[in-house]
Amino acid sequence: MRPNTLQPYFYTQNRNRLINQLNNNSVAVFHSNFQMPSNADGMLPFVQNSDLFYLTGIDQEETTLLLFPNSTNPKTREVLFIRYADEMVLTWEGRKLSKEQAKSISGIETVLWHNEFERFFSNSIIDIKHVYLNSNEHKRATILVKNKDEQFVEWCKEAFPLHSFKRLAPLMHNLRVEKQDFEIQQIKAACDITQKGFKRLAALLKPGIYEYELEAELAHEFLINGSKGFAYQPIIASGADSCILHYISNNKQCKDGDIVLLDIAAEYGNYKSDMTRVLPVNGKFNSRQKEVYQSVLNMFHFAKSVLKPGLDFEDYNKAIGGKAEEELVKLGLLKLEEIQMQDKTKPLYKKYFMHGISHFLGLDVHDVGEMKGKIRKGMLLTCEPGIYLPEENIGIRLENDILITENGNEDLMTNIPIEVEEVETLMHK
Repeated sequence: MRPNTLQPYFYTQNRNRLINQLNNNSVAVFHSNFQMPSNADGMLPFVQNSDLFYLTGIDQEETTLLLFPNSTNPKTREVLFIRYADEMVLTWEGRKLSKEQAKSISGIETVLWHNEFERFFSNSIIDIKHVYLNSNEHKRATILVKNKDEQFVEWCKEAFPLHSFKRLAPLMHNLRVEKQDFEIQQIKAACDITQKGFKRLAALLKPGIYEYELEAELAHEFLINGSKGFAYQPIIASGADSCILHYISNNKQCKDGDIVLLDIAAEYGNYKSDMTRVLPVNGKFNSRQKEVYQSVLNMFHFAKSVLKPGLDFEDYNKAIGGKAEEELVKLGLLKLEEIQMQDKTKPLYKKYFMHGISHFLGLDVHDVGEMKGKIRKGMLLTCEPGIYLPEENIGIRLENDILITENGNEDLMTNIPIEVEEVETLMHK
């Protein structure tokens, strides 16, 4: 964990907020993610389960949290289980968290070794009625490999079939969707680091440079400023590849006269930022590139102007669709009569703007939460309109991170150049 990212009061407060939503006579369990293998005897970098991190601040494998709020013993109402570092672990991997360190980070008084969990849980469950179990219920998730939480669900149902099992995911989604002050500060820090990386990249972009060289410059700037690196796999897509939404090869040479789409952002303290910009490789947009860019920018400013608490997500999406149609007509890509005759279930603008306008942001770049009903204060949304013209080698997407405030919104990336003149001036400095 990098400096200035640990606040035990925050994790204690989150646990209390969750406990207040549990039924009486219940226990809740959260597990860390597995450390995933690569090939041969290699391992991928560890990525913590976001729910467990939200409740404990522990960023280490083989960690389990047990909440037993009705326990007659105050010392077992919150129990954290962490990995024991034996001689082999110390030799090959180094030190792991001590019990005192885990207590200091999480604010949990009772910390035990992970190999004690199964016996402790089996003894505790005899006295309780409801077992709250966690799972990945993100609507866009593709579950190819079962994580520890999901394996634990199967084990519980087999070992204790007569208990009442309940879902933690809806409760956690509701808690995490409204960001607290500490989280906002973490994400602002990630946005500031992203700004530094973007300005470094813009100064170096020129015809002939390779996309991976730009990626390397970003990685340097992110790491040297206290980030662990990219918030997600970076997209550095020049020329025709700017129209590929999830292009991650980053291996082409940037050509004179082309644009490069940069969907790049830093994390900080496990919290994510998310930004997209488009730069002209030679420092100046041609007339068509500028025209399309300005239309996307118009959509961006319009979306920001309507984002506020109380707005219904369905109305928000409809309004953006209408603005997209207006801009596509101006660009000569759609005609008014075509729009009037279109199948409302298959709007024509989707040919050129096929993805959503916003998603939640937080511990995950596509953070949990239900995009239904009313937008609420404390929600943090991306704003990312786009227009993609493969036949013209022009893909434009612009994206900032927007915090919903009491009366409107706050753009956390307002200091990162986005206007045409700002972008061209930045590249000419």
